[in-house]
Amino acid sequence: MIRSTLLLLAASLGTAFAAPRIDEEAFGKSLGGWDGKTVSYALSGSNYRTYKPEISPTPDGGLFVSIRIDHLRGLLSSNDHAVLEITVSPNGQISSAQSTLALQGISISSDLIRGSANAGAQVGGIGAAVKIGGDLVADLSSKLLREKIVEAGRVSFPSALRHNYNQLYQAIRTEDGKPVAPAPAPTPGAPTSPAKEPEKPASPEPTSPEPAKPAPVEPPKPAAGSELKMNEFGK
Repeated sequence: MIRSTLLLLAASLGTAFAAPRIDEEAFGKSLGGWDGKTVSYALSGSNYRTYKPEISPTPDGGLFVSIRIDHLRGLLSSNDHAVLEITVSPNGQISSAQSTLALQGISISSDLIRGSANAGAQVGGIGAAVKIGGDLVADLSSKLLREKIVEAGRVSFPSALRHNYNQLYQAIRTEDGKPVAPAPAPTPGAPTSPAKEPEKPASPEPTSPEPAKPAPVEPPKPAAGSELKMNEFGK
């Protein structure tokens, strides 16, 4: 009885989440489009190159993703290299991330950044993914600063890693092909359709002005003294 219950519980846990996968074509397209196994692009005035990710399943049903990213420094300088490692949980959310930079003999490794359960519970795992990406960039940037790295392309290398991190999160799919990341919500207060201009009230038709009435003409008053003369003749 106990054994059958455990088997049913294990089966229900196995089907609770659809196995996630990475849409490599969507990931490459978001960076500019694959040219073979790589894609090159510019960020903040510097050039970078991303290789197709190496993906392997984890024992719990999730994914482990490893991405190589190069900072292209030109023909006369050796390129810098980075490895971005991301663990995707069985429900398709990013649970941890880590990165290592190799800059001409200087190796800088980030801490293993894990998402907190509270952040993931607030907005369905998106909060955890945002926090992991932000903490990863902050950790690498602070360690670059300690090494007194000042070259523009190297200083912005953590931002290039964050760019790849964000685009990879958008490329995570469930087993039925649906994206794990929801569509961006509309901006509050933004109209969903073009606002119609209010109709202007019809202007009244012009009316012709009424002709002016002539002023009444008063009869002329008799001149002074005329009444006296009339009285005299009347006598």
